[in-house]
Amino acid sequence: MRNFLKGKKMWGYVSGTYVVPKNTEEGDIASIDAWEANNAKIITWINNSVEHSIGTQLAKYETTNKVWDHLQWLFTQSNFTKQYQLENDI
Repeated sequence: MRNFLKGKKMWGYVSGTYVVPKNTEEGDIASIDAWEANNAKIITWINNSVEHSIGTQLAKYETTNKVWDHLQWLFTQSNFTKQYQLENDI
């Protein structure tokens, strides 16, 4: 997914480099709309790439950065007890 998003020049949404513009002046409204559209697009791509049960967990997050942080937390948890048991079995 990272390489795909980098290829689309959208990795900044995930990494937090691209943040939603704060100003609400008329010219900035188009920037906010573009940011929200790209953010939603990336979340959709991520949801289409994970199992349904994981996708339902992601529904509570509004930014791709938060979605990515949750996925990173979800998939980097280690289970030392299980690892010890497997190493012992080997």
